[in-house]
Amino acid sequence: MAIKEKITAFINELVIYDYILFGSVFALFLLFIILAIVLRKKVSLSIFLILLSFFILILGPTLGYLKMHEYLFKNSTQLISQKRLSFTPAVVLKGSVTNESKVNFASCKITASAYKVSQNVIKKYIYPLKPFKKMSILEDNILKGEIREFKIIIEPFSYSKDYNISIKASCR
Repeated sequence: MAIKEKITAFINELVIYDYILFGSVFALFLLFIILAIVLRKKVSLSIFLILLSFFILILGPTLGYLKMHEYLFKNSTQLISQKRLSFTPAVVLKGSVTNESKVNFASCKITASAYKVSQNVIKKYIYPLKPFKKMSILEDNILKGEIREFKIIIEPFSYSKDYNISIKASCR
């Protein structure tokens, strides 16, 4: 996926709370910049306010977005079973997603990732970041407190060595 498509998809998935967050962070940035200009006679305080304002501008939207979406769209996934098919190169996964938030989800993108297993300590943390096979499905209209079961078929799946599968859900 190209960068332009990723940015467009990100902007299309924003909710009203995201715009309020980004606007308030920018207003806070401007407030500290104006305050630093007003207090320019006190150089150390002025420099501190400018550094603080840029710190807020860079980290505020990122951390705010992650924490807000973690709270608003809280969910949990569970892998119930996995079966490697013998007649076709595929793995069938059955799992469930639970809406733990206080709002109903319009849609959830559930992604299953298959990654290599290693005894190497460093590779153990790197392999889940770059899975060799991914498959996603969409589940619509999940009410608060509802547990929805799903099935994902990862195909073609011809990896013959040891592997792990992780499931995550991104809900809106």
